[in-house]
Amino acid sequence: MWRALAFLALLALAAFGATWIADRPGTVTIVWNGYELATSLAIALIGVLIAAIVIGFIWAIVRGIITLPETLVRGSKERRRAKGFSALSRGMVAVGSGDPLAARRHASDAERLLGAEPLALLLKAQAAQISGDREAAEHAFQRMANDPETRVLGLRGLFVEARRREDDVAARAYAAEAARLAPSVTWANEAMLEAQCADGDWSGAVQTVERRASSGLIEKGLARRQRAVLLTAAAQTREAGEPEAATQRALDAVKLAPDLVPAACVAGRLLARRGDLKKAAKIVEAAWRANPHPDLAKVYLGLRVGDSVRDRLARAENLARISTWHPEARLALAQAALEAQEFGKAREALSPLMADRPTVRACLTMAKVEEAEHGAGSGRAREWLARAAHAPRDPMWIADGVASERWAPVSPVTGHLDAFVWKAPTELLEGPSGNDVTGDLDDGDDRSQPALATSIPGTEMPAPVSAPVAAPTKPAEPTAVNGAKMASAPSAPSSGPMAPGAATPVVFPPPKGSDSTDETKARLVG
Repeated sequence: MWRALAFLALLALAAFGATWIADRPGTVTIVWNGYELATSLAIALIGVLIAAIVIGFIWAIVRGIITLPETLVRGSKERRRAKGFSALSRGMVAVGSGDPLAARRHASDAERLLGAEPLALLLKAQAAQISGDREAAEHAFQRMANDPETRVLGLRGLFVEARRREDDVAARAYAAEAARLAPSVTWANEAMLEAQCADGDWSGAVQTVERRASSGLIEKGLARRQRAVLLTAAAQTREAGEPEAATQRALDAVKLAPDLVPAACVAGRLLARRGDLKKAAKIVEAAWRANPHPDLAKVYLGLRVGDSVRDRLARAENLARISTWHPEARLALAQAALEAQEFGKAREALSPLMADRPTVRACLTMAKVEEAEHGAGSGRAREWLARAAHAPRDPMWIADGVASERWAPVSPVTGHLDAFVWKAPTELLEGPSGNDVTGDLDDGDDRSQPALATSIPGTEMPAPVSAPVAAPTKPAEPTAVNGAKMASAPSAPSSGPMAPGAATPVVFPPPKGSDSTDETKARLVG
């Protein structure tokens, strides 16, 4: 539209000029070397215009002849560059489709046509990687690392290759250099954090997390949580040798994440050790309200050394009220009532847990109550021990398919920070019904069960297949069992200060058909 308006404007201007000249006739006379040339003004203007056009055309021809070599060279370079990028595109497609021969051929063409183009070097490195030529890949990444424009990209490639050959020292050096050159690079910061956690450098890891948060790489809420986890790990490390420093770090962790169970446990133990029972109880109670956990119950019940069993029972009742009778509170209350010889109160606490598939800890605790009240070898105790053999597993600390009775700040598999979560491990096979007590006690089938069950996040376990169960035989008479052995029935797993990273597998129930209570117990507790 604007071009049309401009053309019309020029046309109008030319018409106006022609009209103006026609209204004002005149003569143009040129005298040169004795000759005289006279013509009208309109003809003279037309001649000047034609002369200008001719001169411009001649100049264009001369300029084209002068610049012809440069134009030919530039055209050749552009065609070469176009072929290079075409080879580069085909090479990327070959790398993506996993064709090493085509990828290397196109990478060679791209390097020949484009020279030291960063994308050509990257294609060469990737083609070498999928071909298994690690030396060529490292050489290409090293060339990229020597170029200031592609240094960080080259360092990342070198980092990946170092990790593949398990050279942790070189990988850490490449990550540190990349983090220094580009503080906002995510992979370098994550690699540094992982290395610092592996070395137990909790202070350095905290600084890395703070740098990531200030660069906007992670959200502030996640940064607070990770700082709390790292401070808790530092407190656990210093708990035995430097209690004051450990206490300060644990309190800082609790301030950042009041619901972090390990932080509250460490802070509660250390504060109780130096006599600050009120503050210790307040911290543990706050964490208990958010996440009822057996470790918190153990710390809370043992805050004051030398407390009577009645005092511990009163504390357990307080925990139950705080958590509105959470299952963990009922288990803690039942254990405290058992120690106080309050068998009725222990049964009352456990009763709601027995209505629908009680867990292993609930069954074992009820077995201990029956043994303590009715004596060793009682039929009810044997019944609960048999039900425990096939009861659902209790929650444990699980990270990347590895289950542990103790918390750790990083995953033992991937090294990721704050990977452990408290949950029940996934069971691969479903045992007989918990009510099939007679079959559990007297079935003579000695076939062993699977030994390990770990849960892997993000996977669905196959549905259990029920196998036919033989009709149970007539129950055998209970045999007398040594009272001392029965008194050593297992209790709920306890936890205390630990070295980060300790992990144990989840063990499935023992083989069926045990003929003695002692053997059943031994298999339950390993």
